[in-house]
Amino acid sequence: MTVMMMKVFHVLLLLNSVWTLTGGERGVSCHFGKICVFPCKFSPGDNILIHWHLTPGNVQVHSFYDNQDQLGQQDQQFKGRTSLFLDQISEGNASLKLTGVKVQDKGTYQCYTSTMEQEAKTSNINVNVKAPVQKINMRQTENLIICSSDGIYPEPHLSWSTSPPSNRTFQNQTTVQKTEELLYNINSSLTLSDREDELEYNCTINTLSDQRRASWRRRPSVEIISGEATISCSSPDTPLSGFSLVWRFNQRQMIVTKNEDDEQRVSEEWKQHVKEVSESGRLTLQHLSADHEGTYTCEVSKDGDSSITQVSLRSDPGKGNSHVVIGIVITLVVIAAVIGLVVWRRRRGSKCTKSQKVKKRENNKLEKSEDNQDEEEETKMNSS
Repeated sequence: MTVMMMKVFHVLLLLNSVWTLTGGERGVSCHFGKICVFPCKFSPGDNILIHWHLTPGNVQVHSFYDNQDQLGQQDQQFKGRTSLFLDQISEGNASLKLTGVKVQDKGTYQCYTSTMEQEAKTSNINVNVKAPVQKINMRQTENLIICSSDGIYPEPHLSWSTSPPSNRTFQNQTTVQKTEELLYNINSSLTLSDREDELEYNCTINTLSDQRRASWRRRPSVEIISGEATISCSSPDTPLSGFSLVWRFNQRQMIVTKNEDDEQRVSEEWKQHVKEVSESGRLTLQHLSADHEGTYTCEVSKDGDSSITQVSLRSDPGKGNSHVVIGIVITLVVIAAVIGLVVWRRRRGSKCTKSQKVKKRENNKLEKSEDNQDEEEETKMNSS
């Protein structure tokens, strides 16, 4: 049989396989944006022919014959994203590798194989695509808690709860948006209660195949005393082995991070202020001023779940600024002492002046008395 006749024979078998399927059927789950392999095996032989199609529509994905890839009829959707394990084809491996998986890639793929020694064989691979919830973001904005996550597939569901459980009805708004890549972004806002310091708010986002959870809690504010403050991350303070940790200032500025291997990194701007980070994530700060008043957020994560603690740091005029008060008191004491000294010297000078005047008067009187005596004696002498 000539090569041309073999090609015609293979094509006829392929067309027939579109309608008459033989072989097994398997399912493969692929992650969005990753590499995915669709398995397909056959009995080795000569004149190997491999065709991959996506149904419905018989979309051409990848072809191989004459000992090389044949991609002239490949659909534009798969350009530059498919390949076979060329070094393993002779061993009966017709598996297809697809890179940069998209949502549009889901569907049923047909693997058609044949050789000179083996009749055509077709197997189906059902491919599902998923983009799991990677991270849940939670933050406070005024009297709202915002919970959000992006790039999810299939469409996610979001729910709220509290610890301890609360009987109140949650006032929340949830929106789901579909992106150009057919992924889903979800966002929900929950109105805080008047007793938010006593509750932990839990946001759970799940799809058909996975689930992630994040919690948010606000702890009582902490005072800056003598330029120092210590703020806790977990309650009670327990070692965070195997967790990742991030402390932020005003929800944006990174202070310190710790990874699962306990490797710590402090941002350059905060190196002079970070005194210690304990095993439980408790943060001790030093050399603080009024500029460091604000919101401090601790986020602890493990296996996709996270716990967020928010603490406000403020100065106490009675304690934190005691050095200012002491300075004012010392200044007032010095001023009072100077004023007292001036008054004392003036009074003393006034007394000395009066005493000198009295003494001068007495001296004048004495001099006059002596002059009168001299005149009287002189008069007596003249009369005699």
